Amino acid sequence: MQRTSDQASDNKRWGAGALVFAALAVVGGMSNAYVISLLTIVLLFTFMGQSWNLMLGIGGQLSIGHALFVGIGAYAEAILNIKYGVTPWIGLLLGAVIAGFVGAVLAWLSFRFEVRGIYFALLTIAAAEFARIMFGGWDYVGGMQGLFYQAPSGTMDLGMLRGDARFYYFVALALAAIGVAGTELISRSYWGYVWRAMRDDDEAARALGVRTFRHKVLVVSISAATAAVGGGVLGLVQGAIFPDSIMGMAISVDVLIGPVVGGLGTAFGPLVGSMAAIPLHHAMGALGDSLGLPGLNSVAYGAVLILVVWFLPDGIWPAIVRLYEAIQLPARGRISQLRKVEE
Repeated sequence: MQRTSDQASDNKRWGAGALVFAALAVVGGMSNAYVISLLTIVLLFTFMGQSWNLMLGIGGQLSIGHALFVGIGAYAEAILNIKYGVTPWIGLLLGAVIAGFVGAVLAWLSFRFEVRGIYFALLTIAAAEFARIMFGGWDYVGGMQGLFYQAPSGTMDLGMLRGDARFYYFVALALAAIGVAGTELISRSYWGYVWRAMRDDDEAARALGVRTFRHKVLVVSISAATAAVGGGVLGLVQGAIFPDSIMGMAISVDVLIGPVVGGLGTAFGPLVGSMAAIPLHHAMGALGDSLGLPGLNSVAYGAVLILVVWFLPDGIWPAIVRLYEAIQLPARGRISQLRKVEE
């Protein structure tokens, strides 16, 4: 009976997710260029936010330097495509492999020498800043002048991942859907249960026979590879990449803001959080420019984080779920009473 109830709940969850992404597909087909461009960024950071969500929300490993992996993916894809004409599909794959390897090495060195918690987070910031400075002085990758893609011709080319703004919107939508589905599947898999046990109590998980060192390296590597794929697509969407814009601290903040605001450890949290925070960031940036108040968007980010931590410490999405359940419970009670009367 319990298994049947769980199966029904899973079916409802997957059905609700399918409806959400179907609605987003309709929005993409009907919206103007500005809305499409903004939502494309939201969806890309939803996907990259899922990578950070896996690392911290499920795996319990704090990173504040995810721009390192985003930048590796962007540069790997851009170098192959711009300099050698290789299809972006190969560049995305290579970027994911390189970022996954870098993440694994960084995690192995850190956890091997007991660098954990906030110290690991500081190490990720240092690694991202080191990479940003290195790429900024590396002439082969354009240095501070960056790398530029050829202007799109307007015709869709799936093999070279080139097209107009609407094309990139649906690419980002597909990535976001894969990210949400992947997080949901992983969270309910053996890895998900092991990672949550490791997150909640590392010593207890080890006492139960979990090889936490191996799983920590694995979750960091998978998170890094996922972020790199998002970074490669982000570079294509922007049409150019620069060390400061693709590896700067702002990218790391944009990656983590969705899961933090939406709900850590949940599949839909990064989507809800990105939908709430990133449009606000752009709106406040435009307002600040018009009023001569630079940095207003950063103030808005800070205010959102403070309000969420204060009033919704576990994020917006869990609050929505609780509200839905509170509304459903009285209705279920009435249905149960009616069934008893009929019997």
